[in-house]
Amino acid sequence: MADRIELKGLECFGHHGVFDFEKEQGQPFIVDVICWMDFSSAGASDDLSDTVDYGELALLVADIVEGPSRDLIETVATEAADTLMARFAALHAVEVTIHKPKAPIPRTFADVAVVARRSRNKRGVN
Repeated sequence: MADRIELKGLECFGHHGVFDFEKEQGQPFIVDVICWMDFSSAGASDDLSDTVDYGELALLVADIVEGPSRDLIETVATEAADTLMARFAALHAVEVTIHKPKAPIPRTFADVAVVARRSRNKRGVN
């Protein structure tokens, strides 16, 4: 499916990480979400109920990233992807990327991120 909604650069503040100082002080996280779906119904109806409300999408993801502390951002990304697939039946697939720009890496780096992708097929969610 080629139709998609992209939410890029969602800024969140969370307390995820394996180190105590990460959990105590928190840090910024940047989230990108790509939602694959068929726009034919929304394109014909011009009705928000026939698509994914990206305001709601952003709030759902932010609530997860800014919610309970996790050791791994892999866990955060997985929860976000699974939640979006459960909430929006119109989605064929979703990809959630969690960027951790202040990760405690002892070298200069441009980015570190994890990506969780979920998709449906005729038998259910992959």
